[in-house]
Amino acid sequence: MRCSKGSSTTEVVTQAQASQNHCSFCFDVLIAHLTKVEPPAPDFEDGHQPLFVTWNKSSQWDQHPQLRGCIGTLEPRKLHSAIKDYALTSALRDSRFSPVQIKEVSQLSCSVSLLRCFEQGASWHDWEIGQHGLIIEFTDPVLSCKRTATFLPEVAGDQGWSKQQCIEALIRKAGFHGKPSPELLASLRVTRYQSSKAALSFAEYQAGSCSRLQEDVEQLLLQGSGGSGRGRLG
Repeated sequence: MRCSKGSSTTEVVTQAQASQNHCSFCFDVLIAHLTKVEPPAPDFEDGHQPLFVTWNKSSQWDQHPQLRGCIGTLEPRKLHSAIKDYALTSALRDSRFSPVQIKEVSQLSCSVSLLRCFEQGASWHDWEIGQHGLIIEFTDPVLSCKRTATFLPEVAGDQGWSKQQCIEALIRKAGFHGKPSPELLASLRVTRYQSSKAALSFAEYQAGSCSRLQEDVEQLLLQGSGGSGRGRLG
């Protein structure tokens, strides 16, 4: 996942629960962008907290979905505008991947993670797999520059990592590729956090989208399958 900084404000941070409405709105925004129409308004309360939007792609040849994009912010932002922004940013501008194309949308699933309960860890192993996401900060022992990176709470469990394997992977993600020494591990500043996560597949989205973007979904499927379309995608 990639992280970008949001603008900090004095507004109270909310503790909203992620829901499939958040994920459905991400599909609304992506499909509206690809079909060049305005997305419908969000149908959930506008909270104020950090978040990530993740897109995964499934195929008939692989039972395990592959990451297609993941970008978010560790700074609190208004959910209506932030989810709209990161739905597109994660799908189209994650530098690890090419932009999502129309033909891929029917294979996508979307998850939204709303972050909360940030607290300082006492050491690099003061967190629980499956419960905590992590932010690490440290000084590169070779280049003397500051480095930082984050993993969402599900990453360690999904990868089958131990705590040390997760921390070492996070250090590599931050840009340091040497073997972490005991001194480096001891110097890590670790912030742990929790998240509320919701996920939605395209099939689930399509089943519930009749009153919002039904025509555009049908057009997108025609375009993605090589059909001629009826004008909006031409």
